[in-house]
Amino acid sequence: MTGRRNIDAGIRTLLILASLVLVIAGLKAAGPFLVPFLLALFIATVSFPITAWLRKHKVPRFFAVITTVLVDFAFLAGVVLIGVTLIGELQEKWESKYQVQSTQKLTQAEDWAVANIVKWSDIPEEEARRNVRTYVTEDLTAQLSNIKVEDIVDLGTNVVGRVSAFLGAAFIVVLFTVFMLTEARMFGRRLSLIAEARGPNFERMLYAGKDIQRFLGIKTMVSLATGFLAGFLCWAAGLDFFILWGILAWALNYIPVMGSIVAGIPPTILALVLMGWPSALAVGVGYIAINTFLGNFVEPMMMGHRFGLSTLVVIISVMFWGWVWGPVGMFLAVPIMMMLKVFLENSYEFRWIAVAISKEKGERAEDEKELKEAVEAAEGGGLPDGAAPEGGAPQ
Repeated sequence: MTGRRNIDAGIRTLLILASLVLVIAGLKAAGPFLVPFLLALFIATVSFPITAWLRKHKVPRFFAVITTVLVDFAFLAGVVLIGVTLIGELQEKWESKYQVQSTQKLTQAEDWAVANIVKWSDIPEEEARRNVRTYVTEDLTAQLSNIKVEDIVDLGTNVVGRVSAFLGAAFIVVLFTVFMLTEARMFGRRLSLIAEARGPNFERMLYAGKDIQRFLGIKTMVSLATGFLAGFLCWAAGLDFFILWGILAWALNYIPVMGSIVAGIPPTILALVLMGWPSALAVGVGYIAINTFLGNFVEPMMMGHRFGLSTLVVIISVMFWGWVWGPVGMFLAVPIMMMLKVFLENSYEFRWIAVAISKEKGERAEDEKELKEAVEAAEGGGLPDGAAPEGGAPQ
């Protein structure tokens, strides 16, 4: 009997794993539809306070939503236009100036390496130089000569085709965003009606939605501060394209842990090529200081312990969702995991997974107390018709 139970448990585990593989494959295949939807959800969640403020000041819903969408996409279009223009200028300077200076730096590094090899070994200078060039310098020089900035950012040469694809995707995102903002206030009532109709109880999703909106709002403010300070640092260091490095720091700061590290690499390398080790070290230390102050002090202070995901889970989720949906998946990895955690907490069989991906119990005590109070309030008093909880966001 015990053996039969073990066999059944093993088969059940295999079925769950097989189903998980199918779900992941489906998510990856559905990327062309889901990515614009999630991007619209991200934009609508961040910009919902604008719509709420306009509605509070008696602006009709239609005009409030249209104004919000216009503000959002005017800002994003301006950032994209500036970024593309600066990248084109960066490519020109790379081919005419930076590439030559990079080769010179490699030659200096080669001389330094050869001198140290001769100093600390019995190898003749000619042999040492030949070995360094064979295994290091020649290969790096060839790679530097083949670098194209446009290839790194995937601009490509088919400008017309890429612009058409961008406009088509942007139209879908705008459409989704408009409908999400229009129906945001009615979402809470719909979840209550689902529960009243003997469907699943999604009341806790409202609380999670409020948390996600707060998380994205704080992340946006911190990212803007990061971009401004990074741009100012590069300007103070005398680097070219400091606006581009500020935009890069702002955008990549949405990617937890790894984004800020990646954003600091190009300006540090540029400082090394143009001005040498002292300036590169200053820029690198400056980026570390900015991200340490904002990421480890300001952001946690503003967010508190309400976003109870393990740091390891955050890193793994960024890598996983980036593999599934590319950059958009990396941007939305934490909100996706927060929503997934809420679903798992409401499942009897998979609640242990929610516990596994959460922070330690002591760190979550305040969160659980607030969550319990929110659920009791929702179950006891209900929600007014056509309204979501305060600060509610489109889900």
